[in-house]
Amino acid sequence: MSELLEKCTVCGALLDEEDLFCANCGTEAPHPEATALASETSTHVFRCNGCGASMSYDANAQSLRCPFCGSEKLEAREDELSVAPKYVIPAAIDRGRAETELRRWLGSGFWRPSDLSSTAVVVKIVQVYVPFWVFRATTFTYWTADSNRTPPGARGDWFPVSGDHRGEYAGLLVGASSVLTPAEIAAIEPFDFSAAVARDAFDLDRVTYERFMVARRYARPTARWAIENLERQACAKYVPGSSRNVKVNVRFEGLASDPVLLPFWILAYSYKGTTHRFLMNGQTGRSTGTAPISNLKIAAAIGIGLAVVAGLLACAGAFAGLAAL
Repeated sequence: MSELLEKCTVCGALLDEEDLFCANCGTEAPHPEATALASETSTHVFRCNGCGASMSYDANAQSLRCPFCGSEKLEAREDELSVAPKYVIPAAIDRGRAETELRRWLGSGFWRPSDLSSTAVVVKIVQVYVPFWVFRATTFTYWTADSNRTPPGARGDWFPVSGDHRGEYAGLLVGASSVLTPAEIAAIEPFDFSAAVARDAFDLDRVTYERFMVARRYARPTARWAIENLERQACAKYVPGSSRNVKVNVRFEGLASDPVLLPFWILAYSYKGTTHRFLMNGQTGRSTGTAPISNLKIAAAIGIGLAVVAGLLACAGAFAGLAAL
């Protein structure tokens, strides 16, 4: 996933597309309009009035529901210009496996209702291609920290140490969806990007996909924050003994990204009138979702806990009475 990048005329750092200035030294980027993102016209666009998702549906779709929340309150929109994905990862999981995994998942978990798997009604099961910014970066980090391994004769319990570290990062996902949460995304990672195909080699007119709702300039700070955290974890390993106050000063020598569509199975299911969501990685089968909690099981657990406490108190009182005799 390579792309042509400009270099800062002052410090030489690589500039990402849409950069108006260098993230390393603040110098204005040369001709940012020359590296604008590719765009395309999205057709068959609908916006969900329930959760706000903006979807481009398969032209052959008959009855439409929002795959994220199951709502039928979809508003048809005119064809819209949007960011064109550079790559698409084709799905490798079929509908049958997705439904089987949903039933298995519904039946797991002690605190869920016992009849959840048998009575939950699948409102909608849709294969959806979800937009992401996939970042990569090369970093140079200067770090400082305190170590509990103090030199001989030291009077304190902590000793300052420092060093530097070079890092290479690739495949860092920042969601461009208006609906999926970072926790949901983290639960079904990773994806194998070696299977990605170019946009022109994939027929988006025959699938449902969400439009890019988060611009790259808003995704970039999230990527930088994530990489800085990864660098902090990496540098902490170089601190001898136990560490505290690990500080990092990260210089990004290259921060670039591609707009990519990734495959998901999104299943909205209803249980006693409430709609929940189940997500599956359409490439690997990893899954996550929301599920109701059994109030009866919670009440039973609380009752058992109170009974145990009452029994312990009774035993303590009996022992205290015997000791008094």
